[in-house]
Amino acid sequence: MLLNELSDGMEVDQVLLVRQAERRQRRDGGDYLRLQLGDRTGAVSCMVWEELPDVEELARTGEPVRVSGRYIVHPRFGPQINLRDLAPAEAGSFDPRDLLDGPAHELVQMEAELRELLATVREPHLCALLERVFGEGSEVWARFCEAPAAKHYHQAYRHGLLEHCLGVAQAVSAISATFAGVDRDIAITGALLHDIGKLDAYACEGHSIELTDAGRLHGEIALGYYRIRRAIENIEGFPVELAGAIGHIILSHHGALEHGSPVLPCTREATLVHMIDNLGGRLGSFDRLERGLPPGRRWSGFDRAIGTGAFFADRPSASARAAELGELEDPPAREAA
Repeated sequence: MLLNELSDGMEVDQVLLVRQAERRQRRDGGDYLRLQLGDRTGAVSCMVWEELPDVEELARTGEPVRVSGRYIVHPRFGPQINLRDLAPAEAGSFDPRDLLDGPAHELVQMEAELRELLATVREPHLCALLERVFGEGSEVWARFCEAPAAKHYHQAYRHGLLEHCLGVAQAVSAISATFAGVDRDIAITGALLHDIGKLDAYACEGHSIELTDAGRLHGEIALGYYRIRRAIENIEGFPVELAGAIGHIILSHHGALEHGSPVLPCTREATLVHMIDNLGGRLGSFDRLERGLPPGRRWSGFDRAIGTGAFFADRPSASARAAELGELEDPPAREAA
C-alpha cells in the first residue's frame, strides 16, 4: 500500500525510501535516530532508539529499506511508524516507481516544447546565451535535464527544474502580449534562466536531494547570477543593458528581500517572471498535496508553502467513496429465477 492509503493503527511491512536520517540528542543525554521515510505519495517519521550504528549503516539517505511496524497518526506530531524492524530492500521485491515522484510529462515531450519555445526568441545575443545553456551537446543542458526544482515544496524530483522553468517560460510567453511594454524575448530568457543557480545549489545523492556547500554559503540566486554573468562575458558584443535586464530578473525573482532576493523587481519583465514563478510554485504545491491525500479526502492539512489547507473539489468525498465501495463490496443479489 502507498502511504496515503494507510490509516491509524494499520500494520506495515513494505519498502520505503529513506529521505532523511538524522541523529538527535535525547533529554537524558543519549542519542536517537530520526528517519523520514517516504514513497511517491508522501512521507512519515520513524524514531530509532537502539542499535543506532547498525541502523545508520542500513538506512542511508536516498536508499530503499524494508520497514515493518505499526502506522499511527500522532495528535501532535502527525504520521509516524512505530518501528519493529528494518531490513535491506531486496531487488525485485518492490517497484521503484512507487517510491519516486516525477513530472507529469515525459522528458522527451518537455524537451520538444523547450526547443519550440527557444525558436521563438529573435534577439541574437539572447539566442547565443540560450544556446550556451540549452544547446543539446552542452554539459549545462545535461545537468539541467536531471536537476530537481526544490528540496521539498514543489517539483522536488528528477527533471523537476526543467518542468518548472519550462512552465514558467510558457506562461510568460502566453501573457507577455497581454501587457504593453513587455519585451517578450527578455522575459522568456529570464524565465528559462531564473532558477539556473539550482544546478550548483542542490546535489542529488542517490534518490536524495541535498544542499551543496555552495548552496548553503551563497544561495541559489547568487550562484545563478554569477553563472549567467560568466556566460554573458564570453559572448562578444553582448549589450550591457541587455545583460543588466537578464541579471536583474535572476536577482529579483523571489520578489522580496525577506525571501532571499537582494533586489526587488524593478522592470516589467522581472515583475512578470516573479509573479508567474510564484504562481508556478504555489500550484506545484497543490500537486504535491493532492498526491499525498488519502482516498476519500478532499482537504489537506495545513501546508506552510501555501499558508493554509488545500481543497480539491473534484475528488470524491469520504461519504461518496464509502458509498461507492459499498456498491462494489455488496452487489445487489440476483433476482430469483
